[in-house]
Amino acid sequence: MRKAKWVAAAAGVVLLVAGCGSEGGTDKGGSSSAGSTGSGSGGSGGGKLDAAGVTKEIADAATGAGFTQDASGDEEVSAELKDCMITWTADAEKAVNPVKSYGDTITALTGGGWKEARSFEQNGSVIKSLEKSGWTMQASNHAQGPLKMVMFVAADNGPECAAKIAADNEKSRQSS
Repeated sequence: MRKAKWVAAAAGVVLLVAGCGSEGGTDKGGSSSAGSTGSGSGGSGGGKLDAAGVTKEIADAATGAGFTQDASGDEEVSAELKDCMITWTADAEKAVNPVKSYGDTITALTGGGWKEARSFEQNGSVIKSLEKSGWTMQASNHAQGPLKMVMFVAADNGPECAAKIAADNEKSRQSS
């Protein structure tokens, strides 16, 4: 399905952005794990987020802003990457106003400690790069185009996850 290619492309973008000089949120070589322990809520007190915590933060922000999750989007991350990368795809067609819901989701995320690093807009599409606790997220809003897609893809910036994502991208390229 085409959605799998979108996720692979988004993972590549997350990896590219994560590796390109972010100002201070990168993992400083300490822990490389994407947390198989902990409560999954991401915690307070500056601890490193894990995949479950990132998923919860995105889900809470997006559903609070009026999105429902398109359940098919979550299945796109391979088992090898489940601790390193998450996707959360909104069902943009069910949202009353997907553009407003996207903006409200970004506001909720930045209010929760995610810092906007970059923003790109073209032809009605918006892609924002957000960073928090060693994770980089690409928040994509293509709700004004024919595809009607709103997607949040986050990846752990640690070296172990970067290597896993690069290997998965290479494997995908070879099988295409």
